[in-house]
Amino acid sequence: MPLSELNHYFVRANDLKATRNFYVDVLGFEEMPRPDFPFPGYWLGVGGKIQVHMAPHNIPNKEKYYLGTPKNAATDQTGVVDHIAFLATEPQEFVARFQRLGLEFRPRYLAESNLYQLMIRDPDGLMIELNFFGITDAPEWSGEDYAQMARVEEQA
Repeated sequence: MPLSELNHYFVRANDLKATRNFYVDVLGFEEMPRPDFPFPGYWLGVGGKIQVHMAPHNIPNKEKYYLGTPKNAATDQTGVVDHIAFLATEPQEFVARFQRLGLEFRPRYLAESNLYQLMIRDPDGLMIELNFFGITDAPEWSGEDYAQMARVEEQA
């Protein structure tokens, strides 16, 4: 059940369009296909690999979507980073390990994207997201279903 690579980091953008434009126009990232999350945002990457996920900072229900961000989080410097994500394999092994160690974690499943996620905090409170792509069935370890969450529309 190895981690295979850093998948992305998540930025809570104070100005979503300006932040997207900076990453694309200044840094040369490409806009990538993004699952139908219930909140607006972008997946950006290079060479077909996602490296940055961004969404607007101040939206309704943000505490349900941005699991790495406490209510009093800073909105500048590194305070805008909500979580860091890794690609991984064998999700059932991670679930069993977390349960065996008595660790709290939060599973999520995006069925339309065959994406299963495990969210767990490191000892300093940083949210770590483990992404398992290609999951077509998430049985007893399925967790929250993004398709059932309240939707937030992009603000002009």
